[in-house]
Amino acid sequence: MTSNPFIIAEIGQAHDGSLGMLHSYIDALAPTGIDAIKFQMHIPEAESSAHEPFRVKFSYEDETRYDYWKRMSFTLQQWKEIKAHCDEVGLEFLCSPFSNLAVDWLEEIGVKQYKIGSGEVNNFLILEKIAKTGKHIILSSGMSSFEELDKTIDFLKEKKTTYSILQCTTSYPTKAEQFGLNVIQELKERYKVNVGFSDHSAKIETCIAATTLGAEILEFHVVFDRRQFGPDSKSSLTIDETAQLVGAVRTIKTALDNPIDKSNNESFTALKQIFEKSLAVNKSLPKGHIITFEDLEAKKPKGYGIDASKFKDIIGKKLIFDKNQWDFLNEEDVQ
Repeated sequence: MTSNPFIIAEIGQAHDGSLGMLHSYIDALAPTGIDAIKFQMHIPEAESSAHEPFRVKFSYEDETRYDYWKRMSFTLQQWKEIKAHCDEVGLEFLCSPFSNLAVDWLEEIGVKQYKIGSGEVNNFLILEKIAKTGKHIILSSGMSSFEELDKTIDFLKEKKTTYSILQCTTSYPTKAEQFGLNVIQELKERYKVNVGFSDHSAKIETCIAATTLGAEILEFHVVFDRRQFGPDSKSSLTIDETAQLVGAVRTIKTALDNPIDKSNNESFTALKQIFEKSLAVNKSLPKGHIITFEDLEAKKPKGYGIDASKFKDIIGKKLIFDKNQWDFLNEEDVQ
C-alpha cells in the first residue's frame, strides 16, 4: 500500500455492462487522488446458474441474476486492457473474484493483492485458491460475526497468508446507526492487523470519521450520478465527492500524524504579544485615586502595561500620578 489510509474506489456494477462506461470511470477517478480502483470479476458460468434468483428484481432487461452476470461480464482480454488502463493513469487495479476461475484470470492479469467481498468470507474454497498465490488479502467483514471471522482468520494464519480486515455493514445505503465505527478498534485489538472501513453510506463524513478512528484502508462505491441505474447507485459517492473525500482524509491523517504538545506554547510567543492585553484606565483619574474594577480596561498589545491577567493585584491601590482616559497602567503608576 502506498498511502495511509489506502483509498479504494469501488466501481462494482456501476458500468452496467458497458466497457466504454467502465473505462470512463478510470479516467474520471484518476485525478481524484485515490490509490486504487476496484472492480468485480463475475464469470457467470463459474459462479452462478440459471437457478440463482434476484434478491431484489432491479433489472429491466435480465430475466435471472445469471442473465445479469452474463451482461456484466467481460472477456479475459478485455480485463487485461482494463488493468493496462489503470496502470497508465497510476491507479492500482483491484478486483474481487467470485470464482476460482476468476482467481486464475486475475493471476494471469497480474494483481498485487486480493479483495474478498463480505459474501465470500466463509468460502474456504476460494480462500484456499487465493492463499496459494501468496498474495495479500483484504477481507470485508460485512456479514460475518466474530465467531465466523475467527474461523476465517485461523484458516488464513494456517496458510501463512497476510491479510487486512475491513469493518463493513452489508446494507445499501447504510444508515448512521449501522456504521459500526466502534468495530474498527475492536478488530485492531482482536486480530492485530491493518484494519479499514468499507462504506456504503453515500456520505463523505463516514470515511472521514473512520480515518480519525484509525482506519488504514478506506473503500467506497463510486457512481457518476446517484440517480443512474444500478444496484449500488444510491449507496455511492459521486466523482466530485470522491475528490472532496480524498482531500479531507489526507488532511485529517496529516493532523493525526502531528500531535500537538499542549504543555508547550513557545511557538505562540510572538502572537501572544500581539493578541494578549495590558491594563489601562477607562476614564481620566486623578492622583491619589483608589483603583476599582470599574476603572479598568484591557487593551492590546501585551507589554505596554501591567498584564491584564493581574488585574486583581491592582484593585485597591492608589494612583501616584494623574492618568488620562485609555492610558496604560504600569507598576510605577500605583502604590
